[in-house]
Amino acid sequence: MEISGKLDELERSLEEIERKMSDPSIGANPSDLQRLGKKHSEIVGVVNTYREYRKTFSRLEDARGLLHSGDPELNELAREEMNELEPRLEKLESELRILLLPKDPNDEKSVIVEIRAGTGGDEAALFAGDLFRMYSLFSENNGWKIEFLTSNETGIGGFREVVFKVDGHGAYSQLKFESGVHRVQRVPVTESSGRIHTSTATVAVLPEAEDVDIDIRQEDLRIDTYRASGAGGQHVNMTDSAVRITHLPSGIVVTCQDERSQLKNRVKAMNFLKAKLYDMEIREQQQKMAAERKGQVGTGDRSERIRTYNFPQNRVTDHRIGLTLYRLDSMMEGNLQEMISALVMADQSGKMRSMEG
Repeated sequence: MEISGKLDELERSLEEIERKMSDPSIGANPSDLQRLGKKHSEIVGVVNTYREYRKTFSRLEDARGLLHSGDPELNELAREEMNELEPRLEKLESELRILLLPKDPNDEKSVIVEIRAGTGGDEAALFAGDLFRMYSLFSENNGWKIEFLTSNETGIGGFREVVFKVDGHGAYSQLKFESGVHRVQRVPVTESSGRIHTSTATVAVLPEAEDVDIDIRQEDLRIDTYRASGAGGQHVNMTDSAVRITHLPSGIVVTCQDERSQLKNRVKAMNFLKAKLYDMEIREQQQKMAAERKGQVGTGDRSERIRTYNFPQNRVTDHRIGLTLYRLDSMMEGNLQEMISALVMADQSGKMRSMEG
């Protein structure tokens, strides 16, 4: 296997890390121990898989050596062993290639998700509400916490816009391919003639930005406060608790009115702004690396129609990878894992082709 040199190097690194972690002088320094522990967790899975690969390869070579021993019984045992080990070795090699792919530095982060109704009026807003519910249930299934940032309700169960944080380890790795235009085909509840309508909603998934990721100068901000209100004048707040922050250099505007406290809304709005600016920075980097991304699943042209939800046929199609599933009802209940796993696999395959090409 041509990648064995890199794997041998990783194994030596792991052994060195484990030696340092067992050193009492290192153990007395929590920050050094934490740094080593993080590095250990990043490579231990790769090294363990590589060790299993070597062990399997050795057993397979032994079995091949027995194949022409002249003893019919030994030959048969060797063939059985080879039939078991060859697919196992192939699977381990494939796993190692995936484990060695460049990691997205944002994969382990929490995310901020924006859903906006597109074309289709009230039906588009209802679909935006359905998508919010779908992602909420998926997050619940993964043990992630949902936190509202801001919303603009229609009063009939939909959203013109809803922005929320999904707080959980690895949320970005699972949700990053959801960015883009989602299209729905169904008979609206308000449609008396039974005609199928087509509406859209746009989803944006932004990795949460940490202080080290993005630097915002106070003089670049304009902060306004105003009174928050819900749909139809409900939940009217009698104080100026809602916050709007404008980032003057980029023109990005964020709002937050979910909390009754102006201070809490301001903190949430700043986190949202950081995520927006960080996302903008990532996109600029991705554009510079466009050639590398040719074979990969796009994570973010917001104008790209990525998926169609056809309710009459209980069908959902992801246009980027050509996958169609006939269980839309289950997906809308938050069971997204089959679709997400297929997108992750397609992205990994694209990266592998890019590295080999």
